[in-house]
Amino acid sequence: MSRAGPFASALVLADFEKSGARALAGELQGWLARRGLSVEVRSDVRAFGLERQRAEARGEAPARPDLLVVLGGDGAILSAARAFSEAPVPMLGINLGQVGFLASTPAASWREALASVLAGEAVVEPRMRLEAEWESDGERRRALALNEFTLQRSSQQGMLQAALWAGPDWVTNYRADGVIVATPSGSTAYSLSAGGPILEPSLEALLVTPICPQALSNRPLVLPAGVELTLRVEAATSDPTLAVDGHDYHRLSEGALVQVRRHPVPVPMLWLRGMDPYRRLRERLGWAGGPNRERPALFGP
Repeated sequence: MSRAGPFASALVLADFEKSGARALAGELQGWLARRGLSVEVRSDVRAFGLERQRAEARGEAPARPDLLVVLGGDGAILSAARAFSEAPVPMLGINLGQVGFLASTPAASWREALASVLAGEAVVEPRMRLEAEWESDGERRRALALNEFTLQRSSQQGMLQAALWAGPDWVTNYRADGVIVATPSGSTAYSLSAGGPILEPSLEALLVTPICPQALSNRPLVLPAGVELTLRVEAATSDPTLAVDGHDYHRLSEGALVQVRRHPVPVPMLWLRGMDPYRRLRERLGWAGGPNRERPALFGP
């Protein structure tokens, strides 16, 4: 973990459909401008991402801010990360959503958090990403994910059958509704709902979690980050799909190979000191460990 800064420009990406997002974006714009930053506010983070992707596809080089402030939930964070997928920007997520593992800053603490960021006192947490490659309609495709790639069965009846390799080594075959390959960030997303473990977000690791496997012995796997994983669709009643962070869906066919590896460039996430990952787990998941919720002393009296 390191420090971020200095910052001359900031982009505030918001989801104005979230309650309070419009008013908060206006406050942020004024607060940052008074501190000498050039500030742009965009009201729809997903539309902004599509606009930026189209510009890049035309060979244009859209402006890249020094700081990205995202107002919303984890979905907004994923959209913002996708918008700057090829050149990530230090990102502070201010939580206006329901849970908010990626959007780690409570809305009530935004002034304290931004003051910490501009003073170079915020914690920079590099979040590992995944890169996947596969063929579709004779073309080689590629995508990046911050949380996970999910190989999943179609909406038709029948399980998906898939084989998994770690490097050259065959791991297992799955008969399941799907298979998730997640980052540590993604361990608190879809993988957690499917029974996967929670990984500390700064870890370098790959997490493989089957979705409703037929064989109860098929358990989640935590693998070294440096290994390349290959998933092959062995059989499916109709075309399965590859989901990227739960947003983009790509149709595959029987026999398709999906190769997943760690991407070399992480996303620099910013958080306020005191909002460490364990506090976020306690607060988001309601951990208590008993009726006493007070912080215990490290060493007894």
